[in-house]
Amino acid sequence: MATFDHRRRCCLYLTYYAHGDTRKRGLGLLRLKQAYAAAGWRLGDDELPDHLGVVLEFAAADPAAGAPLLSEHRAGLELLRLALNDDGSPWAHVLDSVSATLPDLVGDDREAIMRLAAQGPPEEQVGLDPYAAPVFLPDPVAGGPR
Repeated sequence: MATFDHRRRCCLYLTYYAHGDTRKRGLGLLRLKQAYAAAGWRLGDDELPDHLGVVLEFAAADPAAGAPLLSEHRAGLELLRLALNDDGSPWAHVLDSVSATLPDLVGDDREAIMRLAAQGPPEEQVGLDPYAAPVFLPDPVAGGPR
């Protein structure tokens, strides 16, 4: 099995932890692109702004603007770090190093990590009803489907 994928704990796309595959994730991606643009940084069209490698590259190039982005996604980073350590992955050391550069976790951060580990990323809650399979009821007169 691949180390990184869209499992609840080993995803390299940071907005996935906060928003899952919901419409709100698009807003998170947009916020990252805006932060990059404000710092004069432009992504290629083939890169998503929330990929951990992209965020780390930005944070290395502009620590003042990048550190808040990493802190904003701290729960996801910590969950990924813990999962990699649990799996004995050699990539765990990279996340350990990133975590060591961030401020110490406080109560709310710890609670967010525990909640994320227990519940996983959010799921879409509304807007899927029109896409449900149609219900075929028997025609009351002919006895077959309508």
